[in-house]
Amino acid sequence: MKTYFFLFLALFSLFSCKKESPKISNDWQKISENVQFKEDGNVLKLKSGKFDYAISNSKIPFKKVMLLNASLVGYFTELGLISKIIGISSPEYVFSEKVHQLIDDGKIQNIGNEQKYDVEKIIALKPDAIFTNYIATFENTYDLLKKNGIELIFLDEYLEQNPLEKSKYLLVFGKLLGAEKNAFSRFNEIEKSYDLLKTLAKKSQSKPTVLTNEIYGNQWFLPGGKTNFAQFVSDASANYINAENRESKAVPMSFEEVFTKAKDAQFWVNAGNHQTKKELLQINPNYAKMNVFNKGKIYTVTGREKGKSNDYFESGVVRADLILKDYIKIFHPELLPDYILTYMKELK
Repeated sequence: MKTYFFLFLALFSLFSCKKESPKISNDWQKISENVQFKEDGNVLKLKSGKFDYAISNSKIPFKKVMLLNASLVGYFTELGLISKIIGISSPEYVFSEKVHQLIDDGKIQNIGNEQKYDVEKIIALKPDAIFTNYIATFENTYDLLKKNGIELIFLDEYLEQNPLEKSKYLLVFGKLLGAEKNAFSRFNEIEKSYDLLKTLAKKSQSKPTVLTNEIYGNQWFLPGGKTNFAQFVSDASANYINAENRESKAVPMSFEEVFTKAKDAQFWVNAGNHQTKKELLQINPNYAKMNVFNKGKIYTVTGREKGKSNDYFESGVVRADLILKDYIKIFHPELLPDYILTYMKELK
């Protein structure tokens, strides 16, 4: 359903927690505390979370791959590697027009969805590798695919709390897909752009207070002060209402708790996928009691939305610089007078 991604936005960091930094030698290419890789003779060693891989160089670069998560499409688009995808799950959540064209042309197959993957079709298509986030409930499916000689590579980019480290996963895909030079080039450009924007934001004369997400049922999942979102707000030179929190995951709070924290908020961002403020009130009439609802500005991440797909969760996964640019435009419009928001949209 359309709200699938927005519930994910509110909840994803609830399950992300800090992990011990693995003790590895200095010749590893470190992406984050969770992911790193290195050449070791005729083998590429890859560490991703709790998983260790030793992939023969004879198998690299992969020529035919499948994706079980729409969020990974952004990396392939950024590197110009869409043609290597032969199968994808839940294509209705994919924003890329090129991917949809290749699906229409029969060059990319629909291989099911998060409820049930078409295992027979996957095996018949004989992919070199499948990239996916790890979901424990699919362990039996993973085992069956592995027994049929398919390489499964788990990359949980959504757990990363540093925006640029999430972008840096480009290097992993570049290494495995034969686009290493391009991957380094693209990441360096994104990193440079991000750093320049961060410097620009510091020139602002103000630091507005920011609220995020919305209530689901009777809980408001507010990202902790060590999350990806908190980092974006800080780098955009604004004050996040939960910045003092030391969690690197979302923290469930009551409306009353958030109401108190947000009393001075001037901006409310990532406020679901609503089309109007009236629609937001229909979800929870208590919003009308909030100063930020009545006097502030509210933004959703629906600037690039099409059907069930949303590019914020696709190219936005990679383009940390553009997300930061959107936040700077929102919080400090005078710093980017000619820039038009990419992923965000003001709610009227």
